[in-house]
Formats: sequence, C-alpha cells, structure tokens
Amino acid sequence: MIADKDNIRVDQYLAGSLDISRSKVQKLIKEGKVLVDGEEISCNYIVKTGDNIEVLSDLDYDIDIEPEDIKLDIVYEDQYLLIVNKKSGMVVHPGNGNYSKTLVNALIGYTEDLSDEGGLDRVGIVHRIDKDTSGILLIAKTNEAHRILSDDFKNKRIKRKYLALVHGVIDNNKGKIVAPIGRSKVDRKKMCVTDENSKNAITNFTVLERYKNATLIECILETGRTHQIRVHMEYINHPIVNDPLYGKRKLINDYGQMLHAEYLGFNHPITGKFMEFYKDPEKEFNDILEMFKNS
Repeated sequence: MIADKDNIRVDQYLAGSLDISRSKVQKLIKEGKVLVDGEEISCNYIVKTGDNIEVLSDLDYDIDIEPEDIKLDIVYEDQYLLIVNKKSGMVVHPGNGNYSKTLVNALIGYTEDLSDEGGLDRVGIVHRIDKDTSGILLIAKTNEAHRILSDDFKNKRIKRKYLALVHGVIDNNKGKIVAPIGRSKVDRKKMCVTDENSKNAITNFTVLERYKNATLIECILETGRTHQIRVHMEYINHPIVNDPLYGKRKLINDYGQMLHAEYLGFNHPITGKFMEFYKDPEKEFNDILEMFKNS
C-alpha cells in the first residue's frame, strides 16, 4: 500500500488501515514481515506520505488472488525452483491496486507448487524487478529453497547483470557509482541520492556500445536498493532511455525504461550446483535500441 498520512507510527498506521491489532502489527515488524520501500523497519518508524508499505503475511484472513491463464516464458524448471523471463509492463505481485495480471496470478495459474514463505500474496517470489523492467526472475517452489535463496540474496551470493540504454555518451569504459539512496522529499514516489535516511548503494557499469546520443551499458549491482540503477544513472546525468519516472526526457513510447535483467548466476539451493542463465531483451527493447543505433 502507498501511505496517505504523515507523522504517524507505522504500527499505529497499519493497525488502523488493516483493521488488525497493534500488537499483531508489532509482531510482524519484529519478524521482518513489514517493509517500507523494500527495507525492514522498526515499530517506531514514522510514516511519510508516499511510503510503499508491504506486509509479508496473510494477516489471518484469506487473500483472494485468482489464478490466471497467462503465458509464462519459462527459462528453467525443476522440483525446487523456476526461472522466468518477465515481460516489461507486468507487476510482480499483487498490491497497490494491482490484483490481477501480475506474475503471481500467472504463477498460481501455472502450478500449485510454490513456496508461501513470503506470504500468500507473493507465493514463490524471492526477489523482484520493477513493473517496466524486463528480464530474469528466480521463483521458489518449496519453502526450503526459498529460505536458502533469500539468504543467498542477502549475503550477495547471487550474481545479477542488467542491460541498460542511457541518454548521452559515456566516455569511460567502466565506472563505479557509490552513492547512498533514500526516499525523495520532493516526490515521494521517487528515490534519490541523499545522505538523509538513506542506505549505501553501489552500481558497477561497463560500456558495451556507444551511439550518437546514447550508450548501451551492462550493470552489476553490489547492493539492491529500490530503483537503484535508474537513480544512479540519473545521478551521473545519464538517465535511462524511456524512463517515465527518472528520465527527464521525452518518452519514445509507453514501453517503459530501457532496463533488462539479462543474467542470473547462483548455486542451486538443494544440489549446490552453480547455474547461470542469460536472456536477451524482448522485441520492443530491441526496436528502441535500433532507433538509437541508426540515429
């Protein structure tokens, strides 16, 4: 949910909004099942308008999420996990007014074998990417696999690479952006580089191709902050092409930002075998890329 109040403790806000006891909310917070902008918080956190508050629990009532027959691009599957290639425009899990046509709706329409470690509204979901970011996602089918993979993400044992097209020509072949990210005070829907109420964020990038007015780069994250690549590239004055939130340029179309999760490398949670997967971006991404190549 997106907070619509200011200067109220998060436990008090959720108790009123969800019609559950304050002690129940406090218990969930202490268990790490309440996130604000993707980060765990304490019971005395003060809510600000625009905060994205997520409750990773079924809250003792049924969540009505319908299975939907949505075709999935399945890259790999075994009895413990799934690798899917998410299309740009698809929300990962229900919430904030999106309760249908999400990846979770598609997953429960595909199989009943999904972990519920993260709650009934995000079965199988180990990590996320933005709605308008395409690419590879790791889905857990058992709770054991989910717990192991979550710990691997937390301890940076899972490798991810992103492909991004940014405005302007980057001169250096490689770069490392070290800049803390927190919620913007000007626009609560946005993150920004700031020293106030922020967390350390590190993005490494390598230039793949240079065009007349843009640069194709590969990004590797050392941290996983909300909108990290989008915020960091805007910060160095090379915003991602077609980004409706951080782009500051005229949009080409409604496809969304030119950001694609192209690679995932990890140790299988049960067998321990190292696995890696690449997935090329979809046609719409390549069509925009060709425009800049030929400009």
